[in-house]
Amino acid sequence: CFLLAIAAKRVFPDRRLVISHSLGEGYYYYFAALQNIKDEDLKALEDCMRDLIRNDYPIDRREISYADALSHFEKTNQEDTALLLRQRNESRVHVYVCGGFIDLAHGPLAPGTGSVCCFEFKNLEQGFLLRYPAQGEPGKLRPYEDLPNLTAIYKEYKAWGKILGVNAVGRLNDIIARKKIIDFIRVAEALHNKKIASIADSILEIRDRVKVVLIAGPSSSGKTTFTKKLTIHLQVVGFNPIAVSLDDYFLPRERTPLDENGGLDFEALEALDVELINRHLLELFEGREVLIPDFDFKTGRQADGGKPLRMGERNILLIEGIHGLNDGLTPLIPGHLKYKIYVSALTQLNLDDHNRIATTDNRLLRRMVRDYNFRGYSALDTLARWPSVRRGENRNIFPFQNNANAAFNTALDYELAVLKVYAEPLLKTVKPFHEQYNEAVRLLSFLNNFSPVPANLVPRQSILREFIGDSGFKY
Repeated sequence: CFLLAIAAKRVFPDRRLVISHSLGEGYYYYFAALQNIKDEDLKALEDCMRDLIRNDYPIDRREISYADALSHFEKTNQEDTALLLRQRNESRVHVYVCGGFIDLAHGPLAPGTGSVCCFEFKNLEQGFLLRYPAQGEPGKLRPYEDLPNLTAIYKEYKAWGKILGVNAVGRLNDIIARKKIIDFIRVAEALHNKKIASIADSILEIRDRVKVVLIAGPSSSGKTTFTKKLTIHLQVVGFNPIAVSLDDYFLPRERTPLDENGGLDFEALEALDVELINRHLLELFEGREVLIPDFDFKTGRQADGGKPLRMGERNILLIEGIHGLNDGLTPLIPGHLKYKIYVSALTQLNLDDHNRIATTDNRLLRRMVRDYNFRGYSALDTLARWPSVRRGENRNIFPFQNNANAAFNTALDYELAVLKVYAEPLLKTVKPFHEQYNEAVRLLSFLNNFSPVPANLVPRQSILREFIGDSGFKY
């Protein structure tokens, strides 16, 4: 990112480069006020970047005065960076310097421009992708994979950002400072509800064939609240939805597979009684009554009996779980009977012109706050578990996201300003002698960019309430 910013300033000094979002192993960029970029422009950027790599110019981290930093970013047309600085009051500002190029320091960088091993550009609609190697695979690029659902989410969410007038943290902070955040929250929540209503309408259009809606997404995406809100909108259009929990279809504990560390792997598809799930679904679709099992987590097996269930004419099943998009969960169910929804929290906010907000950070902070509020886990516990959670997502969720019929982005542009109030004191409990200390410090530094928003402004039916509490829904 830093290397591209240098190249863009050298090759196109009058253009404003803006980072947008991650997409697979890459970042999507565009030039402000420029509809499309030419292939020869990307070639010029690539040539400049390769020259920077060959010369291995030093990248220095420095402190400069607040006034000098603000003046520089205003003069160099870095609007979002300057706006972010205006809401801060440190007398000294950390920046990275390479030649005559200066950018805000948000995290560690390599010591020189020669550290980059390989990259490539891909021209896309209204912008371009800077592709890089996957983690753990230095020196090579994976084949490009189109991700239409993610692309559609970001395109729609960017349009929402234009409606809301916010694309970066500095602009959000400005709204908070001008005491306009209540109206901003109302519009953000209304856009969520409008999108959920449109998904319900899409399901209504194929009501003659669809029998089950499968909802999946990574950790802390807000799947549970999304499912509850979708239930309401499906009722509005005439359905009588029935929620079925995959948790009740776990195999007995002695048949649960083990993970790489020898622990019970409840996230593996093989931990579920797939045969029973499919048999029950087929019987329900035929109008027969089944006994939905009740899994007892204390004994590690299904309790005796079960809950009787029969589908009527207006019923539709809603199944939420990490394997919902994987056809291995429902191999006996014909595709035309299934409607799959991918749910994730994909923030479109940037920190500034050249630095994005990692969507994983958004979900990690959600999970940390929820773990503390409802599960009795400390911030240290959440940080320690997070790498394992991410490995499970990479194995069980992300490979199947393109199987979805629809996608919903649960991120709210104001939510990190609310989560900040909860997460900061939790992160401060992680001490220098803890292994996760550096990660806690990084997250605290990240949250320092946000002005706080009090939780009492968050509507009780908001997806954010799933994590901060006092929701209007029961879980």
